[in-house]
Amino acid sequence: MIDAIAAEWLKLRSLRSNLYLLACSVAAVAACAGIAFMIGRGFDNQTVDERMAFPANGDGLGNGIAVAYVVFALLGALAITSEYGTGMIQSSLAAVPRRQVLLLAKVPGLAAVTLVAGQALAFAMHAASMAVLGDRAGQLLREGVPLGTPLSHPGVLASVIVTGLSMAAVALIGLGVGAAVRSTPGALVVLAVIIVVLPVVARTLPMPLRAQAGSFMIENLPLQIAGAGGGSLSSAAAAGLLVGYVIAALTAGATVIARRGRRIKALAVGVVATVLVSAVPAATVLPGSSRAILAWARCADQELLREMRCASITVPLNWAEPSGRKIELTVGLLPATGVQRRMGTVFAVPGGPGASGVSSLSENAAGFAELRDRFDVVSVEPRNTIDKGVLSYECLTSGPWITWPDTPAEYAELGRSNRAAAERCRAADPEFFDHMDSASVARDMEAIRAALGEDRLSFIANSYGGMPALAYSRLFPGRVRAMAFDGTANPYQPRAQSRLPHEAAFARFAAWCAKAAACALHGRDVGEVWRALVARADRVPVPVKGERAAYSGFDIKEAAAPSVISPGPAPEHPRWVELAEAIERAAAGDASGFADYVRRSTKSVKVPSFTGMNMTHCLDGLGFESYEAYVEQRREGERLLPNLAGIELWHPLACVGWPSPVTNPPGPLPAGELPPYLGVGSLTDFDASADLVRRVPGSGAIQYLDHGHGLYNAGNSCVIAHVNRYLTSLRLPAPGAVCPKAAA
Repeated sequence: MIDAIAAEWLKLRSLRSNLYLLACSVAAVAACAGIAFMIGRGFDNQTVDERMAFPANGDGLGNGIAVAYVVFALLGALAITSEYGTGMIQSSLAAVPRRQVLLLAKVPGLAAVTLVAGQALAFAMHAASMAVLGDRAGQLLREGVPLGTPLSHPGVLASVIVTGLSMAAVALIGLGVGAAVRSTPGALVVLAVIIVVLPVVARTLPMPLRAQAGSFMIENLPLQIAGAGGGSLSSAAAAGLLVGYVIAALTAGATVIARRGRRIKALAVGVVATVLVSAVPAATVLPGSSRAILAWARCADQELLREMRCASITVPLNWAEPSGRKIELTVGLLPATGVQRRMGTVFAVPGGPGASGVSSLSENAAGFAELRDRFDVVSVEPRNTIDKGVLSYECLTSGPWITWPDTPAEYAELGRSNRAAAERCRAADPEFFDHMDSASVARDMEAIRAALGEDRLSFIANSYGGMPALAYSRLFPGRVRAMAFDGTANPYQPRAQSRLPHEAAFARFAAWCAKAAACALHGRDVGEVWRALVARADRVPVPVKGERAAYSGFDIKEAAAPSVISPGPAPEHPRWVELAEAIERAAAGDASGFADYVRRSTKSVKVPSFTGMNMTHCLDGLGFESYEAYVEQRREGERLLPNLAGIELWHPLACVGWPSPVTNPPGPLPAGELPPYLGVGSLTDFDASADLVRRVPGSGAIQYLDHGHGLYNAGNSCVIAHVNRYLTSLRLPAPGAVCPKAAA
């Protein structure tokens, strides 16, 4: 056998045609560079948003891999078909009568040459692609990867190395095909079908069949082996499949060239080896996937997205008594598309409190499209969703008007008003009303995780969804794979400090008024006008024309706050225009301007304190311990917030006199047991999110330099890109990274 290998090595290295053929592989480098050039030109001609949705070039090897594979496969085929073409096969068989030995003797030399050449070619192809893309390669895309991935990017170095190895595998496949066909033209046709035609056919199939078929193409195996994407197979399955292809090709060649009496034996051995190598890794089941017990079906709500699936899960109403009363929750699923290997499940935690995560997931499904390449996305109609029919919807969506108490007696009177409003809703089902805290929601989420059969979950917590996400982090830290907080509530941040970004927003509003003729206060000192109005209204409330209601300064600030932080699209800023007009009318003695736009969103002449929100807020410890604690925090707000003091106390004041005790007080995070978190926020939300995630070592945050709330659900491409990268690769933004303001 050693002599046969030495003879085959001599043949391989002595033929100049082999050297020329290897030199032709440089065309693969040219193909990578050329296509990267066209990608760069196309990218440059896109708008900012279009660039974010641009398809990634990845490591660039895919652009020239077919050329490289054809060259290496032909090199392998010629190692034996050239002997048939020249008649030298007779001499070879005379020297090595055992035909399978002759075939196998060609493998070591061919593998050695193509391993070295393949590595050199793979690195050259990658370098050419990155060089042509230049700085564009670093542009992060919505799918969570940059336009071009350097060797430092997770999985890229491995994918380049594996691609080089795959070229040697393709050369051996070419050897097997050549032995089976015994003709250079015939082998070339068969190899062209395998390497070029089949992948093209796979790309014409409808989804998800296209992705599933594409995962089995040779050109997509290296990325999957390296765990860097490229298909839906696990690394072990992809590696087994590549080796299986080699064994199958060599088996075909060995069977054809064997003497007639020995073909069955050669075929049987080869088939068994192929099946064992390729099928066993492919049959590996992901941990926990067999334990899923949720019964998914078309959602009963016909207004939901058709592709969404729903299931029901039964959980204890009171988790302290798991065998007691049960309630049923609806879980919604946007299944993974199968484009990439499934990595698990992302739980989209809804805000509110009281919002339906299932409806939100359906409405915002387009924003999850790239994430679904790798993940199932689920959400829930949490127990505190306000339209479950257990408690009166009308009652939960109404509430008292909150006052700013100046004395203990006024504080006590506010408590009596709050308690009466709560009891009106609570009377229908006190047990249900008293178990709407975020910790109970978190325990429901854990029950859903177990029913999904997942060992760990990844999360995107939106707005107040941060509270159940934090409770989950405290209760089940080992079940958290990743957690992104998007404009979320932060119970750890001092209340007045949490509203400093609102003060900055008011300063931006005043600066806009100084420049914009559309502002009704243009040419006046907006700060002075505003503070004078608020002070006067606190002494003598401003009446609403035609209504039996009047606005105190506290009411004015609470009504104005949403418009202050959300001016509407630039450059018109319609909500700032409306706010300035309302201020002008109120300064003239009529608060109707505020009442009009409050009524549009709440159906109330003044902002009500919604009982449905308070039944969660108050159980989560949002209220004050005493009147003295209220006074202390009020003074801090008046010191830090010259224009908006009091808005930070609105929700806590709604919990004064609450009939149910706190069941989910803020508690410290088990930081050492949690993975690094990601915080996301706009100009207004960022400080709270960043402060929150800083409590977990290694965490990071990114700020969007404009207005907005719940940026992922709102479809902000830059935020989606960073969150998707974090969820797929656990990579966090660099310190100080920002998402620029979107072009008008």
